[in-house]
Amino acid sequence: MSHISANDLKTKGIAAIEAALAEAPEAVVSVRGKERFVVMDIAHYHYLRECELDAALAQTRADLAAGRFTQESPEAHLARLDKL
Repeated sequence: MSHISANDLKTKGIAAIEAALAEAPEAVVSVRGKERFVVMDIAHYHYLRECELDAALAQTRADLAAGRFTQESPEAHLARLDKL
């Protein structure tokens, strides 16, 4: 994964991000030597979001198949949440 220092980002701006993303799909931005942020191309971000949603859907289907769900009215659901 590429790295960009906060100083490079400050002095070079978007050009620093573009150069880092030319080498890898993601780049870490470090501040005072510590990794703080990740930047990526928007298409890569959308791809990761789609993967995350697919994983959530698969988990939900597995929960339904295993019977790990509760069927109740909206009122009963709110009452159960109030008890938490």
